[in-house]
Amino acid sequence: MDFGSLLLPVPRRAVFSMDNWYVWCGSAVRGQDGLYHLLFSRWPKAEGFGAWVTHSEIAQAVSADRLGPYEFQGVVLAGAGGDAWDRDVTHNPTVLAAGGRYYLYYMGNYGNGEFWNHRNNQRIGVAVADHPSGPWQRFDKPVLDVAPGCWDCLMTSNPTVCEGPDGRFVMVYKGVGDGPMPKGGAVLSGVASADTPQGPFTRFPEPILRNPENPWAVEDGFVWYQDDRYYLLIKDFQGYFTQAEKGCIALFESRDAERWQLSGPQPAVSREIHWEDGQVEHVNNLERPQLLLEEGVPTALFCACAPEGEGSPEYSFNVALPLRH
Repeated sequence: MDFGSLLLPVPRRAVFSMDNWYVWCGSAVRGQDGLYHLLFSRWPKAEGFGAWVTHSEIAQAVSADRLGPYEFQGVVLAGAGGDAWDRDVTHNPTVLAAGGRYYLYYMGNYGNGEFWNHRNNQRIGVAVADHPSGPWQRFDKPVLDVAPGCWDCLMTSNPTVCEGPDGRFVMVYKGVGDGPMPKGGAVLSGVASADTPQGPFTRFPEPILRNPENPWAVEDGFVWYQDDRYYLLIKDFQGYFTQAEKGCIALFESRDAERWQLSGPQPAVSREIHWEDGQVEHVNNLERPQLLLEEGVPTALFCACAPEGEGSPEYSFNVALPLRH
C-alpha cells in the first residue's frame, strides 16, 4: 500500500487543542448518533510535558464532521483512585466499535510521582460502553498484564486492537523487559489475540520489528485489517526501518499478524503537515497514528503533534489528516 498517496491537504479546522492543557493520543469513532467522537489524552501544562506519565486522563470531544472542529465534552476516564492498578493515570486511548458496543483500550498506571516509577507500572486496560460518551465500565485487572520471565516483564502500554477476518481480535502493543533500571530493557512491540474484544488475550511468542542497531525500536502502533491483510502504522524511533528521519511513521503489512514486512514507499507519514492554504509545516512530533475507519475504510488519520522548537513543547494538539478514499 502506498499510504502517503492517500494523504490530502489539511484544513486548519482539523486541529484540536485546549488552553492550559497538553493534548495527545486522539482516537476517533463515528457513533450511532452520526457524530464523530474523539477520545484523547490530556494533562495540565503546569505540570510539564513529561507529566503525561503522572497526570494524564482521557477526555472526549465531538464534531459533526470527521475533520472537525471538535468541541470538548468532558473527561470520560480518569485515574480510578484507591489501590487500583490504574489509580493515577489513564493514557493511550484507542477506541474500537464491535458488536454494537465500544471498547476503549488504554494504558493505566500508579506510582509515587516519579517519572520512571509510573512508567514501569504501566499496564493495558479496556473499558466498555454502549456509547462513545460512556459511561465506561472499567475492570479491576489489566486486560494485558506483564509476563514474568518474558520480553515484556516490566511494562505494557500503547494498545491497538482490530478484528480479523476470522472474528478474532488482534492487539499490537508496546512492552519492555529486563534491563538496566530505571529504563529497563528494549522498547519493542508485540502481538496478542483473543476470541472477544474483552479478552483474555494470548501473547504471540516473540516481539516484532526488532532494530538490531538500537534497543528503542518502535512504538505507537495502529493496526487494522483491510482487503486481505493486516496493516500497521507505527513510529520508527530511529528511522531504521524507513531509512528516513527519526520519529517518522512506517507502514508494515502481514497476512497472519505475526510476520511483518514493510508495505509500499517509506516513510508512510513524514514529520510535516501540508496545510490547505499551501503552507508546509515541519514538526518535532507527528505520532500516535490512529485511523478513523468507516465501513472498514480509513477516512482520516489522527496524529498527536508538537511543533518544531527546542526543548519541551510549549503546546501540543491533535490533528486530523484527511485521506483519499
